[in-house]
Amino acid sequence: MPLMRSLSGRLLVLTILFVMLAEVLIFVPSLARYREDYLRERLEAANIVAIAMEGHRNMTPAQSLALSESENMLEDRLLNSAQVRSIAVREGARRMPILRGNWKEVVSETYALDDATILDRISDAFVVLVRPQPDRVIRVIGGPDPERSPMGDAIEITLLEGQLADAMRDFGLRILKLSLVISLLTAALVFLSLNRWLVRPMRRLIDAMTAFRRSPEQARILDPGRGQTELDEAGRELSAMQTEVRASLIQKTRLAELGEAVAKINHDLRNMLASAQLLADRLERSEDPMVRRTAPKLLRSLDRATDLCTRTLTFGKADEPPPYRRRVLLSKLVEEVRDAVFPEAGRIAMAAEVPADLYAEADPDQLFRIIQNLSRNAEQAMTGTGQGTRLTVRAQRESDGVVIDVADDGPGMPMTARENLFKAFRGSARKGGTGLGLHIARELARGHGGDVDLLESTERGTTFRVTIPDTAR
Repeated sequence: MPLMRSLSGRLLVLTILFVMLAEVLIFVPSLARYREDYLRERLEAANIVAIAMEGHRNMTPAQSLALSESENMLEDRLLNSAQVRSIAVREGARRMPILRGNWKEVVSETYALDDATILDRISDAFVVLVRPQPDRVIRVIGGPDPERSPMGDAIEITLLEGQLADAMRDFGLRILKLSLVISLLTAALVFLSLNRWLVRPMRRLIDAMTAFRRSPEQARILDPGRGQTELDEAGRELSAMQTEVRASLIQKTRLAELGEAVAKINHDLRNMLASAQLLADRLERSEDPMVRRTAPKLLRSLDRATDLCTRTLTFGKADEPPPYRRRVLLSKLVEEVRDAVFPEAGRIAMAAEVPADLYAEADPDQLFRIIQNLSRNAEQAMTGTGQGTRLTVRAQRESDGVVIDVADDGPGMPMTARENLFKAFRGSARKGGTGLGLHIARELARGHGGDVDLLESTERGTTFRVTIPDTAR
């Protein structure tokens, strides 16, 4: 059923059912109250007839037989007007008939309204409504309204149960019709309200999610609005998610294109590096002392570059292999970094505060790249801003490994760079930077079981700390 498949349709049906249930709970005591009111009205009418017939209370039997036919007709009319079959007045233990009519039926049940409890009234009402006996005569006894000058202590009447059942049935049908009208009206209002404030906004969210799923890069970003409801909050979260996912997809697309370009460049660069290695081999055989001292360092740098290009082309990505760890003399490694980053004396100087016998259990090539990336970032920041003249590399042994600090006296890192620190293509502190240096350094350090952290960055300088745990750990 299409109506029951939608949220608004289910709520419409549930609203009708709940309103009808509420009406049933109200109908039960209402029906009992209607029965009592109906019988009370008959008692009031009988009391009025009794007052009118007060002049005949003291008639002798002979006088009663002398009633004319017109008076008998009047008696029938009074009983019919009160809608009862007989009327009697009770005073204490005495019972005084007022009008008896010509009925000969035997009374089947007697109800004392003044003594009945609420449960008795509800039970009696349902018995009459569910299992009516139209020809059964019932007797009803009750005190009339004191303000109506009652006759005696109580009024006693007899009437057919079918007469009461018809009246109660008519009352029930009226209540049923009214309940249906109230239910339909309430359900319609609830349906329209839910459709306006719940279903339509929810449908808008679903359409936005469906369109974004089909075409995340071209679908329109949802305008969440400024409301304060839960659906408005969900719309704002969806809009934020769409914006972030689209930015991530655009970045991944650019990275894929960049990766393809890097693969092409690596292929040709490896060939160029092979030629450069051949030339460097010839330089190593030179008789010039300066060339002989520089050539081995040049060859090691070319070997590292060639190996990196080869791994990238082999695996199609730049994931680092597990480190091949051995003892590395840090003083010598830092000296190689200084020769690579500061090949000539200039405005910025690099100082090494490393004990001569201090070693680290690490992959020498990867540790070289970690310190080189941190040092080159510091050198570029100081050169680009013109602030700072000194870069210091300190190292010391701790109980479970080695700690290396790379500190500069430059201008410090801007807040935007700190928020995206170590994130590729987002953590650069200078214009035109990629942010890959810190990302690669941390990745290599974590491959050793260590890490790279920012200790401080103020207007007096920036310090990064590298931790390399020992292999025994």
